[in-house]
Amino acid sequence: MSEVANKPHVVCIPIPVQSHIKAMLKLAKLLHYKGFHITFVNTEFNHKRFLKSLGPNSLDGLPDFQFNLIPDGLPVSDEDATQDLSLLGESIMKNFLAPFRELVMKLNDNVTAATSTNIVSNPPVTCIASDGLMLFATKVAEELGIPIALLFPFAACAFMGYKQYPALVEKGLAPLKDESCLTNGFLDKLIDWIPGMKGIRLKDLPTEFRTTNPSDLIFNGIIDVMENLHRAAAIVLHTFDALEPDVLDALSSTTSMLPPVYAIGPLQLLLNHIPEDPLKPIGYSLWKEDTECLEWLNSKAPNSVVYVNFGSIVVLTPQQLVEFGWGLAKTKLPFLWVIRPDLVVGESAVLPPEFVAETKERGLIASWCPQEQVLNHPSVGGFLTHSGWNSTIESLCAGVPMLSLPFFAEQQTNCYYTCRKWGIGMEINNDVKRDEVQKLVKELMEREKGKEMRNKVMEWNKLAEEATAPHGSSSKNLDKLVKRLQACI
Repeated sequence: MSEVANKPHVVCIPIPVQSHIKAMLKLAKLLHYKGFHITFVNTEFNHKRFLKSLGPNSLDGLPDFQFNLIPDGLPVSDEDATQDLSLLGESIMKNFLAPFRELVMKLNDNVTAATSTNIVSNPPVTCIASDGLMLFATKVAEELGIPIALLFPFAACAFMGYKQYPALVEKGLAPLKDESCLTNGFLDKLIDWIPGMKGIRLKDLPTEFRTTNPSDLIFNGIIDVMENLHRAAAIVLHTFDALEPDVLDALSSTTSMLPPVYAIGPLQLLLNHIPEDPLKPIGYSLWKEDTECLEWLNSKAPNSVVYVNFGSIVVLTPQQLVEFGWGLAKTKLPFLWVIRPDLVVGESAVLPPEFVAETKERGLIASWCPQEQVLNHPSVGGFLTHSGWNSTIESLCAGVPMLSLPFFAEQQTNCYYTCRKWGIGMEINNDVKRDEVQKLVKELMEREKGKEMRNKVMEWNKLAEEATAPHGSSSKNLDKLVKRLQACI
């Protein structure tokens, strides 16, 4: 038999949104480097978006790194916008199981057919690596007798927060009794029973529990996921041991009732150690990236530019957009602001002509950009972010301190840790006002607090580099994961 036929074969399936795809694709590249045959599963909708943004041959892959497609069960929508999240979440739970099962069975049928004709197409599927929030993949894995590893592409603290959802229900804290709980101080309640997360408040937990509907599909879906974690062979978190020792210790203790938990991150720093990576040209962006902004950054002084990006899903109100704009304008500092076509809810993101005139010499607006290159550019000195985990860990890796405006999901938890535990960020009030934006941006870029945060983020950056060095904790954890997946075959 050929070398290809002998390789362990992992089918990787992320939640089909930008940040989750990016993390899973990075993990898939690492597993490929470690000797696995990879089938990476995109939805048809996102595959088209990739080809549009990256080029028609961008996902050709290699003989042992292939892309495959399943339908998402949703109506046709704008190719330049993120799909409706509630509809997508519902469709994942209702429509993904059958086509995913069919795909995995087809991959194995191809092996059988190829073997009978002495043509090797791909090795049999030996493992599934699924986004942890998609329970259907665990069902398919069990049905077909294939082990599954679950990637939760966020921090250990966020994972631990989600893990409390069944307990929130037991203790009568969720779902919320009524809408007044959002404004009457109820969310300020200190939660003192979560292992490894001292001082956390209800408001700092991932937000999907903030529903008044006991039948809420997403909330109950997450509870199902958390109650079925024991069925997996491994859990992978996109973090590193030195960043979250208390939470990781709690998750790895025998009382957690979890399969082995592996902190493997930052993923990009691990990928940086691959010599002559043949998969490096395969990009991660569903939008076409504007690289002209890198030329613009070249003309700016070191640590002088504020980078502003609220990620791939967050939407602002027109008023928030304008308040952010004038807050940035009043700082008189240079800024690079990513404004997606769908950033403003229900309408196009248009800033007043007076703002454009005021900032034309020092501001640049892009529709999307290569974020990791931007954050690592010497002229970028601060990052105004929604505290998504990819953005947070990319900023940490680049040594750039943050201003945080979390919106939903685990962004609140990331913000709490960034600002209160790791000392590398400051939070902006979600009732955005231009004067507060101006004050905090100036503090971040020019004042003592900003210098302290910059020093602190460089310390974390050094620890991240150490974790991903050849004998660092994340490198060792990746090797342990590989052995675990091979042992399960």
